[in-house]
Amino acid sequence: MSEISTPLDDLPHFTTAEVAKLLGLAIRSVQLMVDRGELQAWKTPGGHRRITRASVEAWRSRQSSSAEQSTSVATSHLSTKVRILLIEDSVHFQNLVQLLVQRHFPDVELHVAHDGITGMALFGKVQPHVMLVDILLPDINGAALITALRTNPQFSTCRLLVITSLDQEERKTYDFALEGVRVLHKPKLVQEFSQALNELLTS
Repeated sequence: MSEISTPLDDLPHFTTAEVAKLLGLAIRSVQLMVDRGELQAWKTPGGHRRITRASVEAWRSRQSSSAEQSTSVATSHLSTKVRILLIEDSVHFQNLVQLLVQRHFPDVELHVAHDGITGMALFGKVQPHVMLVDILLPDINGAALITALRTNPQFSTCRLLVITSLDQEERKTYDFALEGVRVLHKPKLVQEFSQALNELLTS
């Protein structure tokens, strides 16, 4: 098992914020991982979580192993259809995108993830041709997810379309990840989705 490269190497446990930084996740995502039992933790008398180093390293080892297995399995079993991965937490917009895809692109294979962490795992398994990402996700936000995936060699062949309820002014905070990316404003999704996706599929 590889060691975590950090100035905190000598500590047997971490704070939630330290684990979030080490794993590149949102603090809320780490809290949910503790609640699900994926990371082992206890609380100090003051009510603060302390997460064991061993469980953090074990989680990273499992993620690395899973990614390698997913890549090798997916390569030999992927459908020949165009594959789209939608990462969106709103059931309403999941259903809307599904209807639009079925109507305008009936031969496309659509996969859906309800949150960013699931989306990152599904990305390796599906190896989508196009990824549709919401910005405001409940764990890791869409901009951070895009930034993380850009370090993955598979992402270089994936087209990206961001779908968001944020207007141009509100999404300035996320400009670091959106440069050169087509963005659809959700109020105009029905009118613009078909053309935007067609341009990505034929580019």
